[in-house]
Amino acid sequence: MRRLIKGALAVAIALGTLEANAQNADLILYNAKVFTGEPGQPLQQAVAIVGDKVLKVGGNDEIRALADGHSKQVDLGGKLLMPGFIDSHSHSIFGGLELISASMGDEQVSLAELEKRLRDARDKGTAKVGDILVMNGMNSSYWSQAADLAKRFNAGEWAQVPIVMVGSDHHTAWANAAMLRRAKLDAKLVRSLPAAEQHNIGHDKHFNPTGFVVDSGFDRVATAMPAPDQQILDRAGEAAVKYNNSLGITAWMDPAANGMPGEAIFDIKPTEHTFGVLPTYRDLANNGQLSAHVAALLVVNPKSRPADLEVIDKVRQQFQGIPNLTLPGIKVFADGVLEYPAQSAALLENYKNLHKPGELLLDPKHFGELVSAADQRGWLVHIHAIGDRAVRESLNGFAQARHDRDSGIAHSITHLQLVNPADFPRFKQLGVIASMQLDWATAEDYTLDMVKPYIGDDEYRYMYPAKSLLDAGATIAGASDWPVSTPDPLRAMYQAVTRKGPKGVLNPEERIDRQTMFYAYTLNAAKTIGLEKQIGSLTAGKQADLVVIDRDLFSVPDEELAEARVLRTLFGGREVYRADGQSAL
Repeated sequence: MRRLIKGALAVAIALGTLEANAQNADLILYNAKVFTGEPGQPLQQAVAIVGDKVLKVGGNDEIRALADGHSKQVDLGGKLLMPGFIDSHSHSIFGGLELISASMGDEQVSLAELEKRLRDARDKGTAKVGDILVMNGMNSSYWSQAADLAKRFNAGEWAQVPIVMVGSDHHTAWANAAMLRRAKLDAKLVRSLPAAEQHNIGHDKHFNPTGFVVDSGFDRVATAMPAPDQQILDRAGEAAVKYNNSLGITAWMDPAANGMPGEAIFDIKPTEHTFGVLPTYRDLANNGQLSAHVAALLVVNPKSRPADLEVIDKVRQQFQGIPNLTLPGIKVFADGVLEYPAQSAALLENYKNLHKPGELLLDPKHFGELVSAADQRGWLVHIHAIGDRAVRESLNGFAQARHDRDSGIAHSITHLQLVNPADFPRFKQLGVIASMQLDWATAEDYTLDMVKPYIGDDEYRYMYPAKSLLDAGATIAGASDWPVSTPDPLRAMYQAVTRKGPKGVLNPEERIDRQTMFYAYTLNAAKTIGLEKQIGSLTAGKQADLVVIDRDLFSVPDEELAEARVLRTLFGGREVYRADGQSAL
């Protein structure tokens, strides 16, 4: 009996020692304004970290009491400390490819200057993809100049050189005559297509292609382009991770991970060997370079049936167990884009110039079966919906899944450029998250010149209706759609709060407050990517992903939100970015 008592006492002492040791922090960040991301919790002063996890959050004295001789303590001098930012919709490998390739970055210049930049990029090699020249990041304003593009890039030194100019929206492009020949796009083909597909290939009255393509038309051009090799994609991935970390981003949803850069992925027909950029994430993880959580979604064809999900599952099984990579579900395109001349977003009312409502890509009769089947597997569903009809039919699909079972899975709709007021309350009712790119909520060419003249006033009133959705109880998650727009969360926060642009203010009644945006890029985005139990707020046991900001975002004037900068980013308690001049932790 004595031996048993002694043994039990020894075990108790050992366990007590382990527990005591576990309370000693490796790193303490103190004298800060700490936004924890936990709803209703006031600002704190300090965070203790042990290993890669948050140990405790609280006041300076109670947190510093967790230090021992091995703990590192850092005085943040009153700076703002937040959970790492999370982007609920980012094509980061595509964005990284644009960082290392030729891109206009959505800038508008003269055609003479555009030609000069293409020539420079050709000579530097950044525009070369095989024997094709590719210029990314084209502003959509160029597509109304298709005839002038043809005069310049179908003649002289360009006559025999295939050229593709890819829109910053990644739904549109322009191809010169040499590239159209490569893609076998001619009048005979256009004439043979259904009307909806003809609309996606710009053509004259004789059906001769003008070079402008959108969605399915872009897909025909993209299939004639060589895919970038794995070495280039790995370089792009490394650049993307570093860039995201520099902006305080420590997690993102990749909503089309089985697609490849340059593809028009909205109409992808996946197979069990369609891996897209998943091998790039695997390489980054294997090399210790994936300092972010990536929730990779696989695109399914909009008209897929439940049985088609077996193919997706076979791909998922091949990428399990990779550090910092999860594959929580699927992405579906409900429609295209709203801006003229593409106008492929699905509306409830006709476009004024087309006298038709755009193309709905999904089949409303059977779409709910697909959503419910994915939900039954425990997968989240994330839907691209731009037009108000696309949003409504997406919600109808979620309604069937919720009717079939109460899974609690956080499904989401992204973009939400137009939403009919009757659908505002359905987001809360159905538990559907609004993943919004509010950097787009600005008065500029895209929202005024390319949209306003072509849709009804009642529709236009609800462009990017963030406040209306919020007031109806919707959960809003922050998103960028990088490289369509900047991934900088601070810039998106500024835009959501002000809605200012070069041409005024876009629907000012749809402005939302900054604290809503802080949650949008932390806890709400974590829910959207299925990782709210691991990340998204600073609380004991969650991973220590943090960002230090150079000013107090709670008190600065609105204009300073756009000027704010990240000083440090930590991923799993390890510093992965620091601004110039800052000492390492």
